[in-house]
Amino acid sequence: MTLALVRDLREHQRLMTEEEIADFETDLLAEFVLARASAGLVDSTIRNDTNHLELIRAWFGRPLWEMQPADADAYFGKVLRDARPATRTGRAGALSVFFEFLELRHKVELHGLTGRVIECPLDEMNRPRASTDPQLRVPPTEPEIDRLFAGWREELVSCRKFGPAARNYAVARLAADVGLRINEARMLDLDDVWGHFDADDARPGAPLFPSERKNGDGSCARATADVFRRSLAEATDAHLPAWSGKLTPHVLRHYCASQLYRSGMTLFAIQELLGHTWTGTTARYVHVHRSHVEEAWLRGHERATDRWKGLTS
Repeated sequence: MTLALVRDLREHQRLMTEEEIADFETDLLAEFVLARASAGLVDSTIRNDTNHLELIRAWFGRPLWEMQPADADAYFGKVLRDARPATRTGRAGALSVFFEFLELRHKVELHGLTGRVIECPLDEMNRPRASTDPQLRVPPTEPEIDRLFAGWREELVSCRKFGPAARNYAVARLAADVGLRINEARMLDLDDVWGHFDADDARPGAPLFPSERKNGDGSCARATADVFRRSLAEATDAHLPAWSGKLTPHVLRHYCASQLYRSGMTLFAIQELLGHTWTGTTARYVHVHRSHVEEAWLRGHERATDRWKGLTS
């Protein structure tokens, strides 16, 4: 018996320039997005994962395939040490699934191009653990939310910078009225709005909610999630002080789900609107008043009475 010589028939070509590396990164991310869409994930989930990857990439400063366990230790152990558990697990999940994609689709190719063996930098020692007890986020009542936004609107009349203030107000309203996540709102483009009016937008990719800062090419950068969180916190301190430190953009999503459910929207419709994979997740977003059970019981009896009308006389 002799050993056969196995050769990789793919052409080995090293990435030489920064431009080639950047182009290859872009192609990989586009292919990753397409693969996740093929798996049936909704756009909001895919966009959330890619946003996590972009934030990790911005911190790392190099292609993600170069990350080692020591890099993950530094990122999750220092940079995200005080972050919310949901942020830590969400970012770790996006990183894990991206490396799984790289290993399944491009392990041989990346080894030929970079000389690296692709392996996820997260392991059993440094992988963030999700909380086993889901955090209950009971939102404010409808009058409290109305009071918050009424006071916030009054500020817009005399604020020093109307544009940024109105932008922050609009994003908070989107969270409360349609359940939009902060990262979903900040990733909206002008195209997403103008396209519904058959208008020709001359600035494809321009953010709907821009930052006051500019990119290197002079275009508007996107406002960060922290800007929207801070503005909501400041408005809460000023107009709903009983909720200071407790009202977050995510709590506004819970408020939105609860209001839609009370208005008669089904749990499955709310699940689709919020972009949840499981109905059980949506159920944790719905919070009803104590009188809801009694009201539902009375409505059930009223329907039964209507069906029996004319049959008991």
